[in-house]
Formats: sequence, structure tokens, C-alpha cells
Amino acid sequence: MSDLEKSPISVPEPVVVRVSTHNDGCTSPTSSEFTLADSGDERVTEKIISQEMGSLETPTNETVDVEAQTQNLKPKRFAFMRYGILTLYRRLFTLVFCSNVGLFIWIMISRHKLLALVNATAANLLACGLARQPLVVNSIFRIVLAIPRSAPFALRHMACKVYHYGGVHSGCGIAALIWYMGFIGVMSHQYWLPSSAGAVVGAAGFSAAPVALAYLILLLLLSIIIVAHPTFRMKLHDYFELIHRFSGWLVVMLFMALLLVFSHEVSQAQGQTLGRFLIELPAFWFLLATVAAIVQPWAMLRKVPVRAEVLSSHAVRLHFDHAITTFGKGTQLAKHPLRDWHGFATFPDLSPAGPRGKASFSCLVSKAGDWTADTIRNPPTHLWKRGVLLYGFAYSMRVFKKVIVVTTGSGIGPCLSFLGDDNRPELRVLWQTRAPLKTYGQEVMDLVHRMDQCPIIMDTDRLGRIDMVPIIRRQIREFGAEAVCVISNPGLTRQIVYELESCGVPAFGPIFDS
Repeated sequence: MSDLEKSPISVPEPVVVRVSTHNDGCTSPTSSEFTLADSGDERVTEKIISQEMGSLETPTNETVDVEAQTQNLKPKRFAFMRYGILTLYRRLFTLVFCSNVGLFIWIMISRHKLLALVNATAANLLACGLARQPLVVNSIFRIVLAIPRSAPFALRHMACKVYHYGGVHSGCGIAALIWYMGFIGVMSHQYWLPSSAGAVVGAAGFSAAPVALAYLILLLLLSIIIVAHPTFRMKLHDYFELIHRFSGWLVVMLFMALLLVFSHEVSQAQGQTLGRFLIELPAFWFLLATVAAIVQPWAMLRKVPVRAEVLSSHAVRLHFDHAITTFGKGTQLAKHPLRDWHGFATFPDLSPAGPRGKASFSCLVSKAGDWTADTIRNPPTHLWKRGVLLYGFAYSMRVFKKVIVVTTGSGIGPCLSFLGDDNRPELRVLWQTRAPLKTYGQEVMDLVHRMDQCPIIMDTDRLGRIDMVPIIRRQIREFGAEAVCVISNPGLTRQIVYELESCGVPAFGPIFDS
């Protein structure tokens, strides 16, 4: 994906695009052609797959004017509001947040608010953590996407959006902050005015220890939420990841300490033993479950062997054989377990290609930053992995019968995960990248042709960057696709998905918080 960081350059007007389709009768599993013609009679034919890749120039009887076929396609009414602002991610966030706010108001006007506030804070922290826990995420994907392809399309369309689950994570995180600020407010009031009505520790009031701990946790929670803002997260991702992880761990540890100190003082004031008070306090059990959810993937931290296959100065293919991958799964990799981690989609190797000769899988890494550039320059022999292989966006496409896969650059890596499922949808691949054979090698090209015998592969070194939306629209009609799967850089993914969705085409792409 890194080779298409800029917006696509549209084909100069007027332009005509000719594409060989499945109706043209692909006589070879490697045939693929894309033809550009200017407005005159002279036509310039460009083979996107070079002779070394074994492409054949297939005849076509039809020429399609790109501009003519898009003139009558108008966006739906309120398309920007529906598909640009009110995304499912934001709707989930709003639902979770507003539900918590309503309950928060009800609790604040009740008499026993302090214990209710601490319990609600811990419950939201647990939900926030579980929404990112690998075993929970995999279970959600398996359950929601178990829907058969014979189910009504509207139901499958809804289930496919399961990858927006990050809205629950964000909503619970912000809600936890609201509950916690309420808790601090009430506890501070009882600290300064211990004889006030409703004080849970009586006239003695709280000591300074739980109050100091509470405000320290508040600062950490605020820092976590600030760095999680999309702007900070995209521009300074490594810092976001480190602050988010270590501050999160520290918050859980300090919250456990606060809970013990708080429980000690409250239980003494109420004449109970500390053990009995903790057993009866839901927040204690919520916090224990949160700790278990955090520890589980790190308990599976391993340094695993890897065989690096440098494809070019722009890409490397990493082969692993410590596990078996399936359709739509990704892995988290790091060179140091406490530094930045990077997620990559995986796909099965056709034959054992790992460092130990066992059944293996791969991931494509292209130059997109310091970590990836160093991985290409200095191919690793070992990398750290944690947790289990995790289902990602691509797995949601399994509910459809026919899918058009649109990708750019190394986005082809996540698309290749379709090969992990023999019962995958019928696919039509549209791949725009520079020098595909030179950059990714013959074996990757062969894998692309296993996905789709007649892929449309556009070499940007020879054709420039092309607006793919008109080509997608034509392929939807001719291929009979139910959905379009777009995997590219974030900006281009959002642009293509919005253009298609706003005109009524079911289009899906990973979001920044997928």
C-alpha cells in the first residue's frame, strides 16, 4: 500500500477504457489485459502483465467511454451524512456513550453513588479491554459471520460490518473516563467535607492516599484518550502505541491499588472485613477480568524463526511456520517485544517455505516507514509475535457470493488471504501497482491468478495512476458482484468506498480502527 500514498491521478480527458472480462473467455489462467485508447481512431494497447508473466492479449469487441458511463450516476440524497459522518463505527460509539451518559445521570441523582461509580468505571474498562482482546475478537467474527450466503442480502450486508467493533472500544473508553471523573468528584467532596450526607466512610473521611492515586490515574486516562485521537494516531503512530500500551497497563495497576486502599477505608468504616468487602464488590471482579484479558496475549509472547524473501528494494515476503493461518487472519510482529508492534495480513504458502520446512504462511511487507524499510534492508531471521492470529477486515467478505477486490500496492497481501478458504467467494481482482512483477515476484503474481484467472492489473509505471471507480462500476455489472472490497492506503480506501456507497454500491474497506 505504501507506493500509493498520494491520491490517484485520473485518466486525462477524454479517455476510453477497454477491459477484458470473464465474458471474453480467458483461455489462460494468466491472461489479463487493460487497453487505453484516446479519442481518435488510433489505439494504444498496454499489456499490464508483461511477457515474463505469461499474459495473453485477448480480443474484445466493446469499448467503453469512462466519462459517458458515469454521467448518470448521482449520489444518494444525504449521502455525505449517511456514509461520511454517520458511519457504523460512530453509531456504535454514540450508542455506547449515550447509554452510559443516561445511566450516569441516573446514578448521580441517587443516594449510593460512590460504589456505583467505581463499579461502572471498572465495567467500562473491562468492556474496553475485551473489545480488543484477540480471543474475544475472533469469537465475535466467527459468530457474526457464520451467517450463510443463502441468507437475505440485507442481513449479510449488516453482518459484514462487524469490523466496526472498534466503536465499542472507543465508546467504553470515553465512558470509563466520564464515570471515573464522577467517582473522583464524589470522593473529593467526601475528602474535603467528610461530614456531608451520603459519605461512605463516615465523619473521618478518606485519607490522602486514595485521593492522590485517583488524580494520578485521571492524568493517565486523559493522556491515553488524547493520543488515541485519529490525527495524533496517524501522524505519530509509534508514540501513540507506546503511550497507549504502557499508560494502559499503569492505569490498571494503579486502579487495582486504588481499589484496595479505597476498599480498606470503606470496609473499616462499615465494620466489614476487607476480604468480604472485595468479594461483594463487582469492580474487584471486573478488574481481575481486565487483568486476565491483558495478560493472555502477552503470555503467548514468543520469538519465532522467520525466512525473509526479499522481493525487491520495495518489498519483502516473510515466511513463518510456527502456526497455520486461515482466511482473513493477521499477525502482530515486533523486533523488540516492548517497542512498536506492526500488524500484517497473512496468507498460506502453496508449499512449505518456512525456516523449518513445515507448513507455512506468509505476509508481505512493503516500504512504508522506518520499521518496514529496515526489514527490507536487513531481513530478520527471528521476530517476536504475541497472542493468536487475529481475524481482520477481509474475513467479513466471506458472507458474499461474488466480490470485486480492489487494491493498490502491497494491499494485495491482505487480499491473498482469500486463498486460505477453499469456499471463498468468486473474486474479480483489480490491482493497481507499480511494476508488479519486478516488485513482488512471479510467485505472488501466480497467487493473484489463483484468486482470479482474469485479474485486471494496472502497472502505474507504464500507465500512470488511474481512477478505478469507473472500472469498478463496469465490473460490478459484468461480473454480477454483490460487494466491493477495497484495501489501499487510508485516504484512497475512504475515497473509493464513499464514492461507491453514495451511489448505492455495497462497498467495504478497513477503517483506521479496524
